[in-house]
Order: sequence, then C-alpha cells, then structure tokens
Amino acid sequence: MLKWWQRGAIYQIYPRSFCDADGDGVGDLPGVLSRLDHLVDLGVAALWLSPFYRSPMADFGYDVSDYTDVAPVFGTLADFDDLLAAAHERGLKVVLDWVPNHTSDQHPWFQDRQRRRRWYVWRAEPNGWQAQFRRGGPAWAPDPDGAGDVYLHSFLPEQPDLDWDEPEVEAAMHDVLRFWLQRGVDGFRMDVVYRIAKDPALGENELHRRHDQDWDTMQARLAGIRGVLEEHGDDRLAVGELHLPTQADVARYVNWPAGLHLAHNFHFLELPWSAAAFRHGLTEFYDLLEAPAWPAWCLNNHDYSRLASRHGEHAVRPAAMLLSTLRGTPFLFQGEELGLRDVPIPPERVVDVDGRDPQRAPLPWAPPAQAGPGAGFTTGEPWLPMTPDATQVNAATQAADPRSVLTLYRRLLALRREQEDLHSGAIAFLDQPEDADVLAYRRGDDHVIALNFSPDPRPVAWPDGANVVLSTHLDREAGAAAPANLRGGEGVVARLS
Repeated sequence: MLKWWQRGAIYQIYPRSFCDADGDGVGDLPGVLSRLDHLVDLGVAALWLSPFYRSPMADFGYDVSDYTDVAPVFGTLADFDDLLAAAHERGLKVVLDWVPNHTSDQHPWFQDRQRRRRWYVWRAEPNGWQAQFRRGGPAWAPDPDGAGDVYLHSFLPEQPDLDWDEPEVEAAMHDVLRFWLQRGVDGFRMDVVYRIAKDPALGENELHRRHDQDWDTMQARLAGIRGVLEEHGDDRLAVGELHLPTQADVARYVNWPAGLHLAHNFHFLELPWSAAAFRHGLTEFYDLLEAPAWPAWCLNNHDYSRLASRHGEHAVRPAAMLLSTLRGTPFLFQGEELGLRDVPIPPERVVDVDGRDPQRAPLPWAPPAQAGPGAGFTTGEPWLPMTPDATQVNAATQAADPRSVLTLYRRLLALRREQEDLHSGAIAFLDQPEDADVLAYRRGDDHVIALNFSPDPRPVAWPDGANVVLSTHLDREAGAAAPANLRGGEGVVARLS
C-alpha cells in the first residue's frame, strides 16, 4: 500500500509570494489559507511551506531566530493553526521547511555566549572551507566577543552552523520537530540536511572527499530524526534537500532503512533539456534505488531559474507530463502550473543575496485589469515586481481556458490519481528513432507516454494498439490512434488496447 506522499504531488508554497491577505505587499499565512481551493482544484496531495518562522530575513527566512513561532510579517501561530486545520479539512497534508544546519546569529542560542561556544562550530583559525552563494569567500567569521577564533557559516555570516556533534543541539532540534508534529503537521522538508554531519576534526576538503558535509555520522543523524517522526505515527514525511556530487550519493539517503523517505535530486533538475539526457539520468537513478526506496522529481523551486526561462516555452507542457507520469513523487513550485517565467527585476528592486528574485516574484491570481496592479496577489505594492505577463499568465484566466497550462496540470494530476499504472506501476523506457529527441516509457501494463523535447515535430514509435488518452496540447481526441508524429513540445499519454 503506497503512502500519501507516494500517490500524490507535493506543491511548494513560498509564502512571501503566494498571496497577501493584509495588503502590505508580502504574502502571509492567511493569504495561503484563502487560496487552498486552488490546490484542491489542481489536485495535489500536500503543500510544503517555505520558512515562515521568526527571522531577521537576511536569507528570507532560512536564517531562523525562533523555530517555534511565526514571523509577524506572515501572521501568528493562531494563523498557522487555522491554515493547518483548513488544509486538513480539504484533505491536504502540510509539510514544513525545517532548517537544521544553521540558525540566525540573532537566535537566543547564538546570542547567549556560553551556549554559542558549545552549540556552534568553532576553530582557532579558518581552514579552506568556502561559503555558498555567489559572494562565496571563507566560511568563517570572527567571534563577536573578539576572542580571536572563528565560527563556521556555510552560507551567510548571519547564518552560523550548529554543531550536531553536541548532544544538546541534536536534542533541541528534535524538540523543534516535536513542537510542530504535536500541532499536527504531516512532515518536513529538511533544508541542506546533508550538512548536519561534518568531520569533527574540521579537516580540509579533499578532491573526492568533502569534510564539511555528508560525513559518516549522517546515517545515525537521520535515524534519530526518523525516530522522532515515528513517535507520531508512520505516515509523517522526511524529505531532504541534497546537493551531492553524484546520484549514487543521493540514493544512499533513501536506501538507508532509517533514512529519508524522499530526496530532492538536483541532478535531475539540472539536466539539459534533451530526451537522451533525461533517459540516462532517470535510468541511472532508478537503478541505484533499493526497494522500498522511492524517488522524487522536481524541475522548479525557489532557488532555480524557472523551467520556462531555462529551457523555453516548448518545454513547459512536456515537463508537466513528465513529472506527472514518472514513477516517483512529483514536486511542483508555485506558478509552475501556470507556466510562469522568471520575472525581470530592476537593479533597484533586487533584494536577494544570491540572485534568486526572478523566480520568487509574486504569483498572479487574476488579470491586472480586473484585480489591479497586484494581480490578485495584493492590494498594495508587491514586495517584488509582478510578472509583465500577468494579463494572460494568471490563475483565473487559465482556469477558464480549456487548453491552458493550468488545465493541463489539473487533467494530468487527475489522471495520475485515477490510473494505478501512473502512480504505482513499473516503468520501462522504450527505444525511439535515432535523433528524434523523444523520451518514451511504459507505465504498468496499460500506459505509454511519449514526450517530444524538441520545439519541432518529431516521429515517435508506439507499441501496437496505442490509443490517445491525453495530449499536452489538449486537442487530440481520446481513443484515437496514437500519432506517428508529435508536434514540437508535445507529449501524449496513450493506453494500450
């Protein structure tokens, strides 16, 4: 019997940009609640909320100053409880973003001098470890008390790394999980979770061995986390963000018996847009998994340029069909269901430290001509510019269009729910004409999917008896013989008679 997180899609909400209920230009938890029916109509199983905790917002919430409260810009704990209850009433699960590797430097743990020395990672002098983000540079900052040694920050200096080799840290972070589990949340997406296991000796990174992440203690750390989740039942989800060198490294985290249930596989997201590349990457990862490990797939999130901008408009619809019909859990990022592109950000409006504003711009809910310049996102001035395409690329307009990208996602996710082949069936890749740029695969006993990665028409080879179920263009007659040629950027789900 598949778990809820194996059967359905999970939808990422970036709260600042989803919907603003109070008109201050920043999305909030009451705004999310007001739009839950959009998720129900879309057909996802769960929503994942990017951080809404108290934070100075140096990294827009991934620098947490209180793990057990809501930043006032997003609302209150009561607002969260209302959102959770409303989601559950609609049959939606709720997954929170948990940030276990680092806190804000404004967190009381770091502000307390004695705890700061025991709970964070220190060195007498910097080693060669480098911080992430575009600014890069050494991952070490001087002691605020001027003692002469340095603390580790894998990201911004305002984000000091916790020392998970200190038992009190692990216990405190487990208690954070319990706080939210006791409120009724259904799981956690774990931010850069692979970094909570570091070489205790803080040795220099080597060519084929990083010492600042993915250390030998990782398996035990995850087992402890899983134990906390299982205190609250066997259906609470652990999904991890894993930027690791190879797909084999990613697979380890879900192959471990007490590892992650799901792992974000960025090798998949970063593939070039070609059928051959995707076939190779998918085949490799499926082969690396050991039963009962389960894959997860995403092509967009808050840290990456949107697929429509990375690969072009012709990729949007086949990407939707790919995610919805692969064996594994699809993750969608808000606006993906509209085919939203990156939004141009004028220099004076740039706010993110790592250039990620274009994909984080607000979600357009209605045409500006009807809803004002905030396009239904806000009645105020949006914190980032609204897409210039909002007249057509908005939820209301696309919901009324029987051939829109939104309609396609709704149809695909409904088909996935209805057809056991498409959520539970085995997957087998099918050979196609050389240089066709077509990816084709069989799901279960009765379904075949073919996707044209090219913007130009391409031939496709179907098994005998293949009849159209659904085209990405939403214009082929159901039951007709599967086409010998796919149009540019077209995908087709077919059923074998």
